Amino acid sequence: MPADPTRVIRLSSLEWPPYTGASLPRHGATTAVIAAALASMGYRLEVAYFPWSRATALVRHDSPFAGYYPEYLSADLAREFLVSDPIGTGPLGFAYHAAAPVRWDSMADLSKYRIGVVEGYVNTEQFDTRVRQGKQMVDPAVNDKQNLRKLAAGRVPLVLIDRRVYAHLVLNDADLRPLAPLLRFHPRLLEDKKLYICFRPNAEGERVRTIVNAGLKRIDIEAVLAAALGAGGAN
Repeated sequence: MPADPTRVIRLSSLEWPPYTGASLPRHGATTAVIAAALASMGYRLEVAYFPWSRATALVRHDSPFAGYYPEYLSADLAREFLVSDPIGTGPLGFAYHAAAPVRWDSMADLSKYRIGVVEGYVNTEQFDTRVRQGKQMVDPAVNDKQNLRKLAAGRVPLVLIDRRVYAHLVLNDADLRPLAPLLRFHPRLLEDKKLYICFRPNAEGERVRTIVNAGLKRIDIEAVLAAALGAGGAN
């Protein structure tokens, strides 16, 4: 029998290994968490992958997608979307060039550096506020891979990136593997960020959020995340 279409939840996402990706085992660690939560409620997850700006825009406008993920929470997003309970965490920090280590102890120490960021990504509230106030210089890129290539070429001294994303890219991306000896990840994290799903702020978004949140309470999120990360070779 064909699957009941009323028991399918559709979300948009991006290629962001090891958390999400069409070719990853279980489609990535956060996808595995969401799929397990929905399965516990008798639902099936369908995900479509787009560039980040498109993945978010599809939920801002009329589309088949009830929400997008994974997202870091901000006050602006909490006003714009319905936000799920956390679906895991990600260690956010800085990559730097091995030949030019950077020491920092406070956000003020970072202000003298132009930092590579991904256009459209939420980072941390303090970091993004400093950028808006003109206290922190940034150099936007379309994705993490482009940022790491700029870092290897010496075009920026620091890149803001999730530690697991960094590890996955330098181990698995054919263009970045040869550059791996030039790159390092700073031991000081900016923040261990919680990850969320953002849902369309309407009745359907609220219905799906309620289902997802109930499912998240039925599973061991950290165990699912760890198993999926182990299968994908990044921890």
